[in-house]
Amino acid sequence: MMASIQAFFTGLGQYQFLQMALISAVLVGIMAGVLGSFIILKGMSLMGDALSHAVLPGVATSYMLGIPMILGAGIFGLLAALLIGYASRKSPLKNDTVIGIVFSAFFALGYILIAGLESTTNLHHILFGNVLAVSRTDVWTTLVVFNLVILAVVFFFKELQISTFDPNFARSYGLPTGVIHYGLMTALTVVTVVALQSVGIILIVAMLVTPAATAYLWTHRLQPMLWLAGALGGLSAFIGLFLSYTWNWASGPAIVLTAAVFFVISFLAAPKRRAWRGEGAVADA
Repeated sequence: MMASIQAFFTGLGQYQFLQMALISAVLVGIMAGVLGSFIILKGMSLMGDALSHAVLPGVATSYMLGIPMILGAGIFGLLAALLIGYASRKSPLKNDTVIGIVFSAFFALGYILIAGLESTTNLHHILFGNVLAVSRTDVWTTLVVFNLVILAVVFFFKELQISTFDPNFARSYGLPTGVIHYGLMTALTVVTVVALQSVGIILIVAMLVTPAATAYLWTHRLQPMLWLAGALGGLSAFIGLFLSYTWNWASGPAIVLTAAVFFVISFLAAPKRRAWRGEGAVADA
């Protein structure tokens, strides 16, 4: 094991692709953990799954038109969020039913479009990620998105907190809950897009949910939960990349599996296990 660790750090010092992969994966892990905390507290885990699948036709469209992937995927992700919100308000269908219809339709469309580009696009890498192939541009894009997401959470923390735990009070207080909701959906969509290279479309929902759920088992306060979820996401990315490099595992699944191991350990050992028994909740900052 020590030899593997030494080889990994030696590779970090020698190979630029490994350095860029590590930076990108850790930044995505931290962002996913922080945003995922709000997602699971609002009971919107399925929305994260929907948006991660809905960006696939945007990826295909970006390749066809020769535009930046973040632009095409972002447009389709936001379109999916708007469709889900509109259909949920205007129909008697429950929210989870609408989400299932929208994300499956978008994913099917994206798969068909990607299949037509098979000669130039590796569908496997889009679905499951290939963090070892990130470019310098990918790293800079991820860094910019990371700074924007973290700054937004810091500046709008109180608004996010109130609208997460008591949306009715937030509305009566005069907060624009609709703007806050779609702002969160926008951030979720952008993070999903920049995570395509690291963990892929299929597995990004695991990074949005698992580190945050693990942190939820250890604390009932929002601020510590955000810190812990971000740290677990970043650490999962680091260890997953180590496993990927050392044993030639697929990078995305290795990162997600590491996050899942942290969750299982916490599920068995966390002192505040009443969180998942429904006896307590994250209620204050």
